[in-house]
Amino acid sequence: MHSWPASEVPTLPGQGFPLRIHDSATGEVREVVPQGGTARLYVCGITPYDATHLGHAATYNAFDLVQRVWKDAGHEVLYVQNVTDVDDPLLERAVATGQDWTALAERETALFREDMTALRILPPAHYIGAVESIPWIVPLVKKLLASGAAYELDGDIYFSVDAEPRFGEVSGLSREAMAGIFAERGGDPERPGKKHPLDALLWLAARPGEPAWDTELGHGRPGWHIECVAIALKYLGMSFDIQGGGSDLSFPHHEMGASHAQAATGDHPYARAYVHAGMVALDGHKMSKSRGNLVFVSALRREGVDPAAIRLALLAHHYRSDWEWQQADLDAALERLARWRAAVSRPDGPAAEELLARIRTAMADDLDAPAALAAVDAWAARQAETGGEDTGAPGLVSRAVDALLGVAL
Repeated sequence: MHSWPASEVPTLPGQGFPLRIHDSATGEVREVVPQGGTARLYVCGITPYDATHLGHAATYNAFDLVQRVWKDAGHEVLYVQNVTDVDDPLLERAVATGQDWTALAERETALFREDMTALRILPPAHYIGAVESIPWIVPLVKKLLASGAAYELDGDIYFSVDAEPRFGEVSGLSREAMAGIFAERGGDPERPGKKHPLDALLWLAARPGEPAWDTELGHGRPGWHIECVAIALKYLGMSFDIQGGGSDLSFPHHEMGASHAQAATGDHPYARAYVHAGMVALDGHKMSKSRGNLVFVSALRREGVDPAAIRLALLAHHYRSDWEWQQADLDAALERLARWRAAVSRPDGPAAEELLARIRTAMADDLDAPAALAAVDAWAARQAETGGEDTGAPGLVSRAVDALLGVAL
């Protein structure tokens, strides 16, 4: 599966600072220094049964910032993202709308690529679908079966959470707390015959009317969590630097993924840090396809909204915060974009280098985009007051805002 085109990242003078970021597993903001010079990042992708909404955009914007800070600090970045192009929600939407599931997935994935391109989100080096990862999933599941970490139940194959002693370290939740949300997030705790209610599906035997593939595990399709594990292990290996996604993926998805990988390989940790973006709400509830309270990036673009303004609206909120989308967010972003573009039309002046340092400091400190925006606001205000009469290095602020915040002025 192909990714989307990369926008050029301008070169800045000097070098940025090491990234310090909140690790959900430890609850601490800590420095994540890539081992061996290349930073390894895995971010869980979409299930393509609807268009990209602002909750998606906020998540991928957050991890785009991670890439930009790492690159500015002199690291190569190896970024991998999946597409869950076969799963229950996709199949259910296809049936409900009378569409072919593959056509639906291809159409929505193409729209996602267009949205990411418009928002100047740097693309993954490897953009991999669940279907194409089946050849890597099958040996992993076989290995888990052979070790006793997985078992069969009526043709399906489950992972036994009791097989991994570190189960629970990613989310920090008790098993009682896990039980309360497992069913809401794709689990089946009530299924008879399971060894433990939290055991997760690795492989689903073929169901009537659903797609399935002939493999050494039988005729069926993969479970959700093992898909990301297979892709991450193939392209990044164990102990990659950051596993990322929305905060709703901490459990069960990232918890299960870590346990699957650690049980299969015997190594620890699966990821060195777990980073989660906050949820975006609308009308008092988290944006979700099931609820239908969505604002789509593509719809805003069709209305003629500048993608740079959409991105600025996202950047105004710290990536870890939960917040509610309001029209005022977009209005403020459009005003900010106009002010910044007016300011960079004048010579930067000597204050530009000071501003670059402030942006770098803010972004390396747990991706503090709101602080970076405030710094640019203050610079733009001074430019307006002075008329931009200072001489200096014209364009440095434009390049800094583009390289570190992904906003083209």
